Amino acid sequence: MKKILVPVDFSQHSDYALEVAAGIAKKHNAEIIAVHMMGLNDAIITRDESKETMEAMFYMRLAEKRFAEFLDKDYLEGIKVTDAVHNYKIFSELNDVALDFKADLIVMGSHGSSGLKEVFVGSNTEKVVRTSEIPVLVIKHRHENFNPELGVFACDFLENSIGPYKRAQKMFDALGINMQMLYVNLAGDFRSTREIEKRILNFLKSAGEPNPLESLNNVIQYNEYSVEAGIFGFSQVSSADIIALPTQGRQGLAHFFSGSIGEDVVNHSDLPVLTFKV
Repeated sequence: MKKILVPVDFSQHSDYALEVAAGIAKKHNAEIIAVHMMGLNDAIITRDESKETMEAMFYMRLAEKRFAEFLDKDYLEGIKVTDAVHNYKIFSELNDVALDFKADLIVMGSHGSSGLKEVFVGSNTEKVVRTSEIPVLVIKHRHENFNPELGVFACDFLENSIGPYKRAQKMFDALGINMQMLYVNLAGDFRSTREIEKRILNFLKSAGEPNPLESLNNVIQYNEYSVEAGIFGFSQVSSADIIALPTQGRQGLAHFFSGSIGEDVVNHSDLPVLTFKV
């Protein structure tokens, strides 16, 4: 891991994310790319002259000053930090920024969202999770010493989850996390143990596991009424430190009508969540 991108909005939650990124960067001798998205109005930045241009320059300088103050942290000592202030207005553009910087991981703070805001708007974190081609680590609370030991990787064990599973394995190995795989068996879509084991075994073989039968023993089947409740329930009883899962990347109201487990878990989990786009 060489580069970690952290979106900064000067909030307490982005401070939490920056501190976690610093801990990871120190272990891997990685660089942190701190990005502030200004979101200036187009009318301010498109006119060539007059006070609009001056206003844009003022806001840019103000953001740069505030950025420098925000990055003056003891936990960043000894870490290479590159700061970037850009006029990105929508958080889905963060994927392009991460690709431009060749980032290996995005670490992002979040307070989640609920109710009507979740249905019609969603959190900024959710928008990043939905669009990012790079793994996203979502942090909700402060972690002075981010050192997760046990991680739950939950998925449906269908073919489109093979890519996220392999990337999760690689990331878990890099972060020194033991992976516990999870399949949530739903009451409304119940499958027998034999059916589930057959699906998981085919998945592991397709994923190129050298000992699929041995890996099968590392998959927990957990019965619940919803996937989200199953993930949270098992994570609690297993004392997991982090949750990892694929995310589908749906947009707009499609998220409300068809559901997206990854984004729901990101919004509602108190544990750190690591997502991998299908």
